[in-house]
Amino acid sequence: MSKSPEFPTILLVTGWATAASIAALLAMTNGRAPEPAPIVIAQVTTPPAESAAEPAPAAPPAASPPLGLGRPALPEEIAAWDMTILPDGTGLPEGSGDVLTGEEVFAENCASCHGEFAEGLDSWPVLAGGNGSLTDPRPVKTIGSYWPYLSTVYDYVHRSMPFGQAQTLTVDDTYAITAFLLYSNGLVDDDFILTHENFTTVALPNAEGFYPDDRAQTEYPRFSAEPCMTDCRTTPPEVTKRAIDLNVTPKDADGKPAGTLPALEFAASTDAGEAAPTEAPATTEAPAATEAPAEEPADPGIDHALVEAGEKVFRKCASCHKVGEDAKNGVGPALNGIVGQSIAAVEDFKYSKPLADLGAAGGVWDAAALHAFLENPKGFANGTKMAFAGLKKPEERDAVIAYLSTFTDD
Repeated sequence: MSKSPEFPTILLVTGWATAASIAALLAMTNGRAPEPAPIVIAQVTTPPAESAAEPAPAAPPAASPPLGLGRPALPEEIAAWDMTILPDGTGLPEGSGDVLTGEEVFAENCASCHGEFAEGLDSWPVLAGGNGSLTDPRPVKTIGSYWPYLSTVYDYVHRSMPFGQAQTLTVDDTYAITAFLLYSNGLVDDDFILTHENFTTVALPNAEGFYPDDRAQTEYPRFSAEPCMTDCRTTPPEVTKRAIDLNVTPKDADGKPAGTLPALEFAASTDAGEAAPTEAPATTEAPAATEAPAEEPADPGIDHALVEAGEKVFRKCASCHKVGEDAKNGVGPALNGIVGQSIAAVEDFKYSKPLADLGAAGGVWDAAALHAFLENPKGFANGTKMAFAGLKKPEERDAVIAYLSTFTDD
């Protein structure tokens, strides 16, 4: 800050000028001409030359009267902005919403980012699936796998969504979207209606996976004590192992620690008086020809181009259905061996009643049944949990069926 003796005067003039501008603005808004605001200039005495470097501080100006702006907020005004919803239901507004309405509202307001059935698009987060993945190196944290309380879902949707149009959803729309997200995670049936009365009866799977942060009591004291700076060791330090021995050093393709310079073979230097190496004489013997391993004949029954296309289309299904080694049930059943399998036959998966009835009647996932189901899941089995709108292009359905046929349930 400047130590010029004129600085306090400049500061006071600026402050009072600002106050005068505010007073003039208030007067104009009341429909009358503004009265000139007084300008007070503090008298500053220039100190002697020998003490000019350290001027005496100027006396602070007298406290100005309150400007009289605003008024205390009314209780109803505070309530309009208090949207917090607590886990015990405190703050929930009256209302309700069902799964099918939620599917429509979600498709209109949320699917552009989160996908038609909450599978997530591009960098936008997935909202369904991830069951049992929290211990994986890259867990899938969704409403069904990670979030502890349903109140957080409702509060976040009502307060912040849709992106760029926050708080445009009605109370009933928010209940409906929350019900649809529960359904997308396999937590409720498709006829479920969420209301302010049954809201607290819904428990999310990871409700017990959180615990209070007690580090302030259990850990902080250990790091706030006076550190010991003497007599730390009785013997000199000794290197017992190196990082490469502990297998914590990254390695290059040649097996050496990452970043190791390759062995450099220099040509003989004339300065050192060494002769340059001569090329090895060419041998007249041709190297023994090695037989190329015979390639396994391609399976003539598999259209590999179609399977590759099916793998890409299947990405629309991968957030709910798994295939391949160690595939497990998630929001939807694992699909290993699904082609030609009886309907609703995957173990340890709770099917919706329509599919269970089809399976009990002897239904089989042959090509015709898979085509019909993939084109319109709800049309094939009215009331199915599957919220996917379907694959409308026949070539996409052919590709997915070809891809699924490559996975067995062995």
